[in-house]
Amino acid sequence: MAFQEHAKRHYRRDDGTNTTEVNEYLIVANHVSEQYGLTPAMNFGPLSLKAVRQKFIDAGWGRRTINQRTGRIKRVFKWAVGEELVPPSVYQSLTAVNGLQRGRTSAKEHEPVEPVDDATVDATLPHVSRHIRGMIELQRLTVCRPGEVARIRRADIDTSKAVWLYKPDAHKTAWRGKTRTIPIGPRAQELLQGFFTTDPNDFLFSPRRAMEEYQAERSRNRKTPRWPSHITRNGAKRITKPKRAPAEFYDGTSFAHAVAKACKRFGIPHWHPNQLRHTGATRVRKEFGLEAAQVLLGHSRADVTQVYAERNETLAVSIATKIG
Repeated sequence: MAFQEHAKRHYRRDDGTNTTEVNEYLIVANHVSEQYGLTPAMNFGPLSLKAVRQKFIDAGWGRRTINQRTGRIKRVFKWAVGEELVPPSVYQSLTAVNGLQRGRTSAKEHEPVEPVDDATVDATLPHVSRHIRGMIELQRLTVCRPGEVARIRRADIDTSKAVWLYKPDAHKTAWRGKTRTIPIGPRAQELLQGFFTTDPNDFLFSPRRAMEEYQAERSRNRKTPRWPSHITRNGAKRITKPKRAPAEFYDGTSFAHAVAKACKRFGIPHWHPNQLRHTGATRVRKEFGLEAAQVLLGHSRADVTQVYAERNETLAVSIATKIG
């Protein structure tokens, strides 16, 4: 699909990796192709779009997710008009399909993301790897987004002052030209130092290193000796049945999956890393006020002045000194 090549080039972070939008467009492309793969694009009209949307509803997706993915289908056709692949009338007709409205559709409504209680998080910690545990604790201390904690590197942290400043190279509003600064207080600094490596460009939380640590610990705890025949057999298995190598860093999805897997296995109520952010925001707002919560979460409006931003950073540093 021509648009997928465009998406891979367009939805990129500063380091060259693709954002999650590429996968989102692949999801909707697969659904459209499944129903209308043999239909000429210029014949894809409002009723076709509604039929695909109905499949989204039948799949049990939430109303907001359905509207977002339906909107992506429209944007594909908007791009196609710009490339003169379809007539403008095709895209114009699709814009007549309004989004699903709350209470006026059979699509389910997702409940708002609620904070997760500390007892549930504490119960999860013993059942995840050291790296996932570190990510959870760092989120608790900094109230940053799951994707921001997953991609932290020592090279992205200014350690010259008492409160460190982490400036992610990729974050939610980077495409709008906005910067993001996450203050790291004393407790978070102590936590991170346990993950520092000799290379400042290493991701501090790494599935590859987590796996290496797990294998090393398992070898140390082995009760029986490793005979040469075991080594030969295991080596042959790795060649004939190679496994996909662990990634160098986590992302929001793999982070959430690790937490969900531990919760399911050990009978802990399910929770999501995004809930940690809400828990932290609730605590900060209660103790320091609404402005403090807005600053620490990295929320802003287009009309916020540079002077206000500087004042906010000072406030954020002050809060991090106390809570993180």
